[in-house]
Amino acid sequence: MLPRHNDPILAIATAPGRGSVGIVRVSGKNLVAFIAALLGRDLKPREATYLPFNDAEGQPIDQGLALFFPNPHSFTGEDVLELQAHGGPVVLQLLLARCLEVAAQVLPGLRLAEPGEFSERAFLNNKLDLAQAEAIADLIDASTEAAARSATQSLSGAFSKEVATLRDALIHLRMLVEATLDFPEEEIDFLQKADALGQLQRLQAALQQVLQRASQGALLREGIQVVIAGQPNAGKSSLLNALAGAELAIVTPIAGTTRDKVQETIQIEGVPIHIVDTAGLRASDDTVEKMGIERAWQAIEGADAVLFLHDLTRSSAIEYIAADAEIAGALAQKLAKNIPVIDIWNKADAVTTGELQDGVVLSAKTGQGLEALRRRLLDAAGWQPPAGGMFIARQRHLHALQQVDLHLVEAWTHLSAGAGTLDLLAEELRLGQNALNTITGEFSSDDLLGVIFSKFCIGK
Repeated sequence: MLPRHNDPILAIATAPGRGSVGIVRVSGKNLVAFIAALLGRDLKPREATYLPFNDAEGQPIDQGLALFFPNPHSFTGEDVLELQAHGGPVVLQLLLARCLEVAAQVLPGLRLAEPGEFSERAFLNNKLDLAQAEAIADLIDASTEAAARSATQSLSGAFSKEVATLRDALIHLRMLVEATLDFPEEEIDFLQKADALGQLQRLQAALQQVLQRASQGALLREGIQVVIAGQPNAGKSSLLNALAGAELAIVTPIAGTTRDKVQETIQIEGVPIHIVDTAGLRASDDTVEKMGIERAWQAIEGADAVLFLHDLTRSSAIEYIAADAEIAGALAQKLAKNIPVIDIWNKADAVTTGELQDGVVLSAKTGQGLEALRRRLLDAAGWQPPAGGMFIARQRHLHALQQVDLHLVEAWTHLSAGAGTLDLLAEELRLGQNALNTITGEFSSDDLLGVIFSKFCIGK
């Protein structure tokens, strides 16, 4: 632990602004004397006490509830004091100042908490592992019900238990290999009798299941960026409005109405889909429109999927076909091969047409075909609801699991090769275990912790 981890800390734990209730939270190694000096009395553990919060002259700042959670039975594992007052920003700042004033006499070193520092204390004091601590922030930031429920699963330890099961199997395999290295006369016969290859194969299969579920959890957390692109007046803004169920973008018959990006997040089966409407793609001499088109291409290049909108009412016009072909060529050049481009044939209400191959026929005006588009978006996202329940995950978790997979593949190669590469086999298994341990924080650097907790809100 760094020296700052020993400092007592305090912060306003509720969101900025006005509210019915606001909370000031203090955490430290011994708060008994501080509580007595601040409140003029002792508090019973885990029992809410209604009392005045007085200033230095004994005049009330406010009246509210005080709760004391002695260590180790608290969120941070230290003594924790929570003052629940009225949620006005002035009241809470006065309470904060009063706490610092009292601390100068009886609690040296009390300082304002950094973002995520209460959760960091909980991690450092073994109240939570790192995956659970991250799930707190994910629960707060959840943009869909499914993401919130999955974050709750991770906070309860569901993801950590999956990781622990993999780690236990890997440790057992490491034990077999290390025993073989310690008793070389046994060599491969010992590993064969213990079915080391079978154990490694089962570990790899279990890892793939966890990796698949973690991928779905990361998708629930982050969603995908979908950009609507196409010529002017193809119905891009109308499609955004139809998917969002609200009039977000201006729609007119005038070509070039959209000059800048318009973004809205929708959810489909709990998956956040960040839809971006862009300016129509065409050659233009208008300075403002050209800026909008440049921003459209910037959005397209950062997309996880592109909806290429075609206007069925103009689909037989030679100039329109040529312009669409030019856009298609530019998309092929600018996008990576793994970024799907979904052809959308809009204005089906105005023409008579059958289903077109490799595309979705719809009417943004009537809603026809929108459900088919939603299914295509889920397919583009790679969404497959896990059969065994969901937990939230982050890109760093996926990277760690992928690293484990690579090490196990190398381990398989060495185990299959025979006794001559057992040292290399042991090293690959060790590296695989270290990669797993980074998920829960059993093998991590202070730099990693700093990056993770700095993204939390203050007071959490």
